[in-house]
Amino acid sequence: MSNNAYIELHTNDDVLIARRDVASGSELPDGTLTRADIPSGHKVARRAIAKGAPVHRYNQVIGYASADIQPGDHVHSHNLEMGEVTLDYAFCRDAKPVAPDTEQRTFMGIRRADGRVATRNYIAVISSVNCSATAAKMIGEHYRNALADFPNVDGVLTLTHKSGCGLDHPLEGINSLKRALSGYVRHPNIAHAIVVGLGCEIANLGDVLGGAPGDSYSIQTEGGTQKLVEKVIGRIDELLPQVNAVQREPVPLSELKLAMQCGGSSGVSGISCNPALGYAVDLLVRQGGTAILSETTECYGAEHLLTARAASEEVGQKLVERIKWWESFSAKNNLVINNNPSPGNKAGGLTTIIEKSLGSIAKGGTTNLNEVYGYAEQVEAGKGLVFMDAPAFDPVGATAQVAGGANIMVFTTDRGSAFGCKPAPSIKLAGSSGLFNRMPDDMDINAGTILDGDESVEEVGRRIFERIIEVASGEHSKSEALGYGEEEFCPWDMGVIL
Repeated sequence: MSNNAYIELHTNDDVLIARRDVASGSELPDGTLTRADIPSGHKVARRAIAKGAPVHRYNQVIGYASADIQPGDHVHSHNLEMGEVTLDYAFCRDAKPVAPDTEQRTFMGIRRADGRVATRNYIAVISSVNCSATAAKMIGEHYRNALADFPNVDGVLTLTHKSGCGLDHPLEGINSLKRALSGYVRHPNIAHAIVVGLGCEIANLGDVLGGAPGDSYSIQTEGGTQKLVEKVIGRIDELLPQVNAVQREPVPLSELKLAMQCGGSSGVSGISCNPALGYAVDLLVRQGGTAILSETTECYGAEHLLTARAASEEVGQKLVERIKWWESFSAKNNLVINNNPSPGNKAGGLTTIIEKSLGSIAKGGTTNLNEVYGYAEQVEAGKGLVFMDAPAFDPVGATAQVAGGANIMVFTTDRGSAFGCKPAPSIKLAGSSGLFNRMPDDMDINAGTILDGDESVEEVGRRIFERIIEVASGEHSKSEALGYGEEEFCPWDMGVIL
């Protein structure tokens, strides 16, 4: 990629992408002059496009011209709209065997007694209902800055939420909430879970624990808030010495389950940080690891790239079924999926959901899609690239992936996003050097060097891969150092509150 003002993604594309702010009257590579200011990450027409004609980026249709577009014009929401795009799902056409890496790598993990592998070592206090959230936070506050004698314990994690009752039992919302809560109870990064409730909620303690090891207490049964808090603190004090008695050991990378999220995306995210993460994902899959792609509404309109890589038609059809469900869900709630690009996304150059989705899917690399999971379902180890159905709102989607067993996460952004997802450590990738320099305390890796012409996608991808191993082995990410990760626990509540 040459170091000039524009990025050509494919020779068939109707647009170029501005690498930096370009003033009106500047030359395009063919000598055409820009007819407007082109902000960094935005699109400029490289040829004339008639009203109603398709507009291509990544050699894919991202929408249709809503007005005649001249060479050098700024192409954005004023002259580009979604329209009807017909997709060829081409199930399994591009699926191919994955060659295992000849050099098998390891990370320093914590192997639990049941064989599961952790990257962190927490005790968790989880509220079954919002009514017990304050009591849970009181317990967590007691242990703030109080674990110096237990250096192998990453913390007493407090996970609360705004739901748990007022929902009808058959609704999917209560079932997804229970799956998320029970997934965290079983998470390998949680050495011991304590569930606290009020005592009369729909998301009852037994459902949350579901037979998994752990303790449960309710405010009503224990005689009130203070007595419950004192009892749980006493129990945690008993647990701390045994939870602290762990040692890290070399573990194959096949034990890693990597969650992928993006937020605060721009027009360059699909050029820098997302494909670089995709390259790292390919390396992890070759090591036998698992990578979980998600954010269904940010794959919408580009799902055909995944169905073509589906390991079987059954897997591809599962993804299409989830897309159809979202179309139905949106219609019933008077929503339009194409409204997904946020004001920040649009300010960064993204116009339609298809354009955003094409860049988002790049996080998944190039290997086969091996399975599709429902929200917060348990993900099998060693499955390679898989997909989990979830909304695009980062905390809700990330909660599902971690509940499914993800023990590490990589999060890409270019507008700038502050995020963590305990108990899984989260590594943040900046899509541009400008963001990395503006938010150095939040960003772990600068993928903007790709745009600067200093590194290739492959070189940054290898840096991401090595950082995944380092953080999985115990090194803290930037979001962990800042304390992010508890407030971002956000199970998807789809139910109507009664």
